[in-house]
Amino acid sequence: MAIKRILCAVDGSKITGHVADCAVELAEATEAKLTFLTVNVVPTRARRTHYWDAETMNAAAAQASKQLAAAVKCAKARKFDNYDCVVANGSAVADAIVSYAAKNKADHIVMGTNTTNELARLFLGSVATAVVSHASAPVTIVK
Repeated sequence: MAIKRILCAVDGSKITGHVADCAVELAEATEAKLTFLTVNVVPTRARRTHYWDAETMNAAAAQASKQLAAAVKCAKARKFDNYDCVVANGSAVADAIVSYAAKNKADHIVMGTNTTNELARLFLGSVATAVVSHASAPVTIVK
């Protein structure tokens, strides 16, 4: 299967640069289009309101920009320009990633995980585990 579209989920954590580097390397090797995706988590209470003020909207935009910055920096450092950046909104990060990947026909998903403790993963759940379980595309998990 040829890889033409890669989705790289980033969250601004300390491993974002490493995750983005792996995604850029895969995109370069396959000559694929790369999309960096971050998810704005919309709390349940906020979803029920019909009004979001400018301050809330600006804070969400600033957070998304910050989360994508390390990924963009990595792509620029490697002189890779076949990428775009997308912000999705949702209450469940894994669902947003899987949904975006399916809707946009991603051939491969690259994402990171900070969970190193199996017991923590069992009790707290893991976005990476949920994405691997529900995505229709292959998923590369970077630690």
